[in-house]
Amino acid sequence: MSSVASSPARSGYLYAAACVLIWSGFVLISRVAGKTPLNGFDLTALRFGTAAVLLLPVWWRWARVPLFTPQMLVLVATGGIGYALLVYSSFRFAPAAHGAVLLSGLLPFFVTAVAWWRLKEAPRQSLWQALVCIALGVGALGWHSLKDLSQTWPGDLMMVGASFLWALYTILVKQSGFTPWQTTTGVALLSALIYLPVYALLLPKGITAVPLHDVLVQAFYQGVLVVILAMLLYMQAMVRLGPTRLGAVMATVPAVAGISATLILGEPFTAFLVAGLVLTSAGAWLGSR
Repeated sequence: MSSVASSPARSGYLYAAACVLIWSGFVLISRVAGKTPLNGFDLTALRFGTAAVLLLPVWWRWARVPLFTPQMLVLVATGGIGYALLVYSSFRFAPAAHGAVLLSGLLPFFVTAVAWWRLKEAPRQSLWQALVCIALGVGALGWHSLKDLSQTWPGDLMMVGASFLWALYTILVKQSGFTPWQTTTGVALLSALIYLPVYALLLPKGITAVPLHDVLVQAFYQGVLVVILAMLLYMQAMVRLGPTRLGAVMATVPAVAGISATLILGEPFTAFLVAGLVLTSAGAWLGSR
């Protein structure tokens, strides 16, 4: 542990690798949810409702970040409610395999662009090389996964929008000065306070038509692993690596999710999937040098 702790970059890559695994599982578990009556509004409620119940004591005792501030409201609008609604609604129009490519595959490009805009961080030469490599890998994965775009384009556009919101959220968090715990608890609690009353009173629900076991599985993965654990891992990795290097590492999510879908869900294994894995991994390595 001491050698890991003494190297911020090394520990940052460990945090990022764990986050990649959770985000890849997020694609698979959301694909499973798409085959049930659960809709995007239900999944968003489970995401923030579960996280809020667990994080309220943390906020009360250790991370009492102010909630109703302009800064926190912007974070909720981008990486909280805005991102969640776009992601979960997109799965109703497009297969979750598209999400593996469009959500995480486009992320390093959006992060680089927003960092250039907001932080004035011009991409270095090795990052340009990494982005070219990642673009080729995403193209290969897209050829493997993105079919029937004439029918799925509404969901695909939502996924592209969600990827941009997450990139913007990443940079805004870096600028906010909040600690990882403050960001995680503040965004989850304020998202729940704003969203859950609207969901309870106004939005359509399919949660009553789903077995309790399925609801609990989604609540645990979406609310605990994705919102709390993956968020903390992501924030810790960003502190150590910076947003652009982290964005390059996260580009491996499409390949990991594609391989997992092949092994777990029996989806076809193609040469384009292998090429996508190799190219996005190479791009992530170049971008993190």
